[in-house]
Amino acid sequence: MGERPMSRFSQPDAGQQVAGPTPRNRGIGMLIITAYGIFAISSFARALYQIVVHFEDSPVAYLLSAFAAAVYILATVALARRGHTAWLVALVAVLVEMAGVIGIGLWTVLDPELFNEATVWSHFGQGYGYIPLILPFVGLFWLLRHRTVQ
Repeated sequence: MGERPMSRFSQPDAGQQVAGPTPRNRGIGMLIITAYGIFAISSFARALYQIVVHFEDSPVAYLLSAFAAAVYILATVALARRGHTAWLVALVAVLVEMAGVIGIGLWTVLDPELFNEATVWSHFGQGYGYIPLILPFVGLFWLLRHRTVQ
């Protein structure tokens, strides 16, 4: 006789392996982590250069770039790790990123004189193809689909 298919209510037979849900940091999650990693590296390098070479030109914009880099680094590390604490840290980082890109994006539209130099989040991430605006929504969706319980 053939093996009976597993339903979500049945128990596996002895010796039958059941695949669990894909961990948050595998499959598509790895692509999301990679995107965050790319933004972590690029925004860190950009902020470091701006602060070291041109800080006096636009200190607010450059400090916000450094803050964005820190958020991307934190999100990347937390998304790559397993466990409830890592999930919570990733959630907070993604929500801060979302608030940052929307808030700074709006701020740069309403008061462009304050931002004579662009940040990662300026004009909702326009300089980066609006990926900074899309990425936190993708990250939040992924995190909520892979909730952990404590």
